[in-house]
Parts: sequence; structure tokens; C-alpha cells
Amino acid sequence: MADSDQTVRVRPATLAKREQILKAAIEIFGNKGSTNGTLADVAEQVGITHAGVLHHFGSKQKLLLEVLAYRDQADVAELAKKHIPDGPELFLHLVRTALANEKRPGIVQAYTVLSAESVTDEHPARQFFEDRYTTLRREVTAAFHELCAQEGVHDPATIASASASILAVMDGLQLQWLLHPGIVDLGEASAFAIQAIVNAVLHPGPPLQTYVRPS
Repeated sequence: MADSDQTVRVRPATLAKREQILKAAIEIFGNKGSTNGTLADVAEQVGITHAGVLHHFGSKQKLLLEVLAYRDQADVAELAKKHIPDGPELFLHLVRTALANEKRPGIVQAYTVLSAESVTDEHPARQFFEDRYTTLRREVTAAFHELCAQEGVHDPATIASASASILAVMDGLQLQWLLHPGIVDLGEASAFAIQAIVNAVLHPGPPLQTYVRPS
């Protein structure tokens, strides 16, 4: 019983230290990338040893994946079900996420760097991002189908492209915002793009070549 009680007393401090390490890793990986950023860098920022970081996370790869999981948890921390909403409400959630990201540039920077690096061979986060995009495309697609049913639009063939485009626009705008935060308004631009894509599915206009005048 004494050992069990001791575990309960220690756990909050352990969780606090893990979060401290995660926040340091977000900054290190965001600034240096996952290759150049080291566990020694993270340890120095937290004020512990390299072995101390390994004690909490086991390896650099596990820490890297925990950073990404921490970012996703932050997205849904305030939601009742700790999960992104279903149906048309999902589109509003994506806009709210962009607005929230304006207040956490460190997490956005780490996510942007790691997602770009993940396309390289054998990157430890590649599977994470493949699974993430697969899941998000599926959930956005489901939201589109529900919205189209509500609006009397019969499953347009544009849904798959629209779902991928929304995710691409959000991540691309994050990159532009990180480079030019005084020029690109992340929340406003994301809201504009998502609304434009949703409207293009519900109320498709003429094809783009209609607007191109022959030379």
C-alpha cells in the first residue's frame, strides 16, 4: 500500500516534468528540425541531463512522436469529447483551430517543420503523418457528405478534392504565416479559404478556363 501511495504522490510531478520536456522539444525541433535538434539541446533547456530525457521518453524517436501527439491533444483539449466534432461543425472547428494557432507559434513551427521532414525516407514521423492525413481526409469527407445532404446537394464528385484541399490550404497558410506573420492573417485567411472551398462544393461555378481570355 505504501508503494502505491508513493506512486500516486510522484505522478503529478512526473507529468509536469514530461510536459516541460515536451515544450522544450517543441521549441528545439521547431527551430532546428528533428535531425539537427538533439536530446542534449532539449535536456539543457529543461535543466536536466540527457539521461533524464531518456528516462521519461526512452528515445528521440519516441519524444518526436510525443511532440506530435501533444500538438493534436492541444487542438481538442477544450472540447467535451476530446475529439474533433462531426458533421458541418467540423468546418467551424478548423477555423477555430487556425485562430488558436495564432497564439501558439512554437507548436505550429514544430508541426510545420516535422510534417515537411516526414516525406523523407525512413523519417520516424512519416507513419504518423500518413495516418493523420488519411484520418482527417476521411473525417472532412464525411462532414461534406452530411452538409451536402442537409443542403440537398447530391454527392458531388468534388468532395475528395475539396477535402484534400482544405487540409493543404491550412498547412500551407501556416507556413506563409510563420514566414510573414505581419502580412498573412492566419485565422482570417484560413476562414476565407475553407468557406470558399465549401461554397465551391455546394454551389459550383463555371470551370476556371471560362475566366481565361484567349491571347
